[in-house]
Amino acid sequence: MASKRKYSKSASRKVAKVMRERKRGTLRSGRSGKKVTSRKQAVAIGLSEARRAGARVPRQRTSRSRSRKKK
Repeated sequence: MASKRKYSKSASRKVAKVMRERKRGTLRSGRSGKKVTSRKQAVAIGLSEARRAGARVPRQRTSRSRSRKKK
């Protein structure tokens, strides 16, 4: 049985496009408009755009805050 792709082809194309933008120095972050230099941030932007476009991309991991016991 063939396993289903986690990320669709269109999602990987979108990420590749964003990575090229980063290399050219034209990729800007959303709210602040600052230039993006981080590779990880560029991938995150690409996946987020693909998600908005309706491509098959897994849900974002949510940050879990640890619950600590108060003494």
